[in-house]
Formats: sequence, structure tokens, C-alpha cells
Amino acid sequence: MQDPLPPSRDEVDRAIRQAAALIRKASHAVVLSGAGISAESGIPIYRGATGIWTRQGEPTIDGWELFNTDPERWWRLAIDHGDTELSLAIARAMPNPAHIGLADLEQLGLIQHVITQNIDNLHQRAGTKHITEIHGNRLKVRCMNCGGRDRLGTISLDRMPPLCPECGGILKTDVVMFGEPIPEDALRESYRQAAIADLFLVIGTSAVVYPAADFPIIAKRRGAPLIEINPFETNLSEVADVIIRANAGEAVPAIVDILRR
Repeated sequence: MQDPLPPSRDEVDRAIRQAAALIRKASHAVVLSGAGISAESGIPIYRGATGIWTRQGEPTIDGWELFNTDPERWWRLAIDHGDTELSLAIARAMPNPAHIGLADLEQLGLIQHVITQNIDNLHQRAGTKHITEIHGNRLKVRCMNCGGRDRLGTISLDRMPPLCPECGGILKTDVVMFGEPIPEDALRESYRQAAIADLFLVIGTSAVVYPAADFPIIAKRRGAPLIEINPFETNLSEVADVIIRANAGEAVPAIVDILRR
């Protein structure tokens, strides 16, 4: 739901200063990033009036079932339908000032971890090191047996389905599909970060997809201040301690500028 009245410049600047002050005092700040941050790199969002799923329909819900039933056919279909609007946009995308700003905050020792719902690898390209990808990474494959990950580009597709070089298990692209359980290692680390955060930043997410929407609430219940950076209202707006009603590409670099002084 959009704000009926946009905030004034003074209100945005005041919120940015408040956020910077909270980040400066924190000892373990954690970020949850969503589709909004990558939309500023030209990657279409999934939901909303202009969302790719709104225009084209949501992905099939039987993909996970098909993979488990016939992984060879699933792989062949994935290869045949690889050049979608979303995949092409991700391939062209570059990290934007928000991605770069978060990497700068990590290098300054002010952000300790990023949990992202995005699959586009832009946080890594910007330089962020400590990151959990709750929905996977489009450039990786994951073994369904041992859970190991590898770069998609290094895996031979001469055999279908491809097999894990470590244990011989069946490989799948790392991206989490509808109906597929969140990988246990990513889920465990995300909950751990929520449990130890003394500050939580939510950037560019509508906070409607679980379990990711749970993480800031867990931190908030423990007493961690909650900062929201989003031009739109979300399900977290009512409980956020600081709300910056601006694009992440504007707000995050402004916070970095303050904290570098």
C-alpha cells in the first residue's frame, strides 16, 4: 500500500540521520533485502501493479513435484526456457548504489550480515562477504543429497540430470521453487542471525513472504531496533522504529556518508 502523502525532504533526511545513529551504536547489525533493492538495477519485481508475476502469471506450482518425479525432464525444460524476461534482466543488471553502500558498511564493520531474498548475485558483485541467500542463487547448483553448491557454469550438462562431483547426488539449480523447502543451512543461519542481531534493517521487501518476513520480527521481539528503507508502506511499517521513505539507492549511500565522517 502506497503512502497517501510522500514524506518531505526534511523527514527523509531526519530518518536517515536517525538510522545512521542506530547503526553506529549497534554491535551486530543484520540486513534483510528484497526485490525492491534489485529493482533499482533494472530487475523486475515479482508482485505489485508492474510485477512480472502480475503481468505474466506466477510460476507453475508443480515445478518441485516435476523435479522429484523426473529430474531429467525438469533440467531439459529449464534449459529450453532459460531466456525469460527475468533471466535476461538479471544477466544485464549491475550492482546499484544501495548494493555498494551495504558492502561499504560491511567493510566499515557496521553491518555484520545480509540475508537476501534475491537470487541475482548482486550483493556479492558489490563486495558483500557475509551473506545468506534464503531463496538461492541463479548462478549456482545445489546437490539434493549433500547440500553442496557449485557454480552452474562449471557443471557439465552432457549428462541429464547432472550429478554432484562430491557424492553423486542429483544436482538442481540453487533457486528455490514454489513448494520446495528452504535449504536447511540457509534457514538455520537466517534464524541464527535474527537471534543475535541488536539492530535489523529491512530494505526493499514487502515483508509478505515467509519465513523471511519472520526474521525482523524475531529481532524486534528481542528488543533490536528495526529500520525500514522502502518508498512504500509494508507489513512492518507499524512496528519499525525508523522508516526511511526513499529508494534504497538514495538512502543507503546517504547513511554511508554520515557514518564515514
